[in-house]
Amino acid sequence: MFDEEDYLPLSGLQHFAFCRRQWALIHVEQAWAENLRTVEGALLHERVHDLAQSETRGEVRTVRGMAVSSRALGLSGQCDAVEFYRAQEGIPLRGREGRWQPYPVEYKRGKPKTGDCDALQLCAQAMCLEEMLACAVPEGALFYWEIRRRQSVVFDETLRQQVRETSREMHEAYRRRYTPKVKTGAFCKQCSLRELCLPKLCKSRPVAEYIARECEGSP
Repeated sequence: MFDEEDYLPLSGLQHFAFCRRQWALIHVEQAWAENLRTVEGALLHERVHDLAQSETRGEVRTVRGMAVSSRALGLSGQCDAVEFYRAQEGIPLRGREGRWQPYPVEYKRGKPKTGDCDALQLCAQAMCLEEMLACAVPEGALFYWEIRRRQSVVFDETLRQQVRETSREMHEAYRRRYTPKVKTGAFCKQCSLRELCLPKLCKSRPVAEYIARECEGSP
């Protein structure tokens, strides 16, 4: 179990699974840079997280920007949206009759990726909800804005174990303040941190150290 002061951002799970160096640059070295994709993604999530958009339509109650956390995983963050469906196996909601089953939905700007980094982030949200609400959350969905379509994700034990292991590795890397060396790939071309990562120049030392040395040598 983790104390609250040791919680890491849940969104970092997706960064860590996608590229550990990217995660370290953002969460350890506090480096950030914008590009078109990050700006569009931020605008999308800003709209999705608008609490005023929480609503009830028929048998579905949608809550946006819901804060979640897990002592077991040591993670905290926000769900883009949690839909609650009427179901016998669900939970009671204040001011609502019956029982409701939570169903997390994560919005992504682009299109489905070949890896499982998005599914890991969504599964972590579900595990937070289970811990907070004391109920089972077996499934959720990823909505990809570029294709305007949902992709269902079943939170099986294999995916849940990946979340646990990734979270543990992420906490260990943060404790060590460790930034991995460059591991380049086609994904680097669209990364907003490409100019900060400096893959050709910083293969053997942290970016912060490289920048500090360059600044010391400047006139």
